[in-house]
Amino acid sequence: MKINDNCVGCGQCASFCKKGAIEVKGKALATDACVDCGVCVLYCPVKAIEVLA
Repeated sequence: MKINDNCVGCGQCASFCKKGAIEVKGKALATDACVDCGVCVLYCPVKAIEVLA
């Protein structure tokens, strides 16, 4: 997963992450617990997240 510079740190991605794999400290950061499921992508209001293939 990649979080680009569009991230505004709103925390929507983290609140919907079932693995608790996103920390928000100013901006979002995916932790090692991320399984690239893509749920966070659906809830990001600024399209700052993409799952890399």
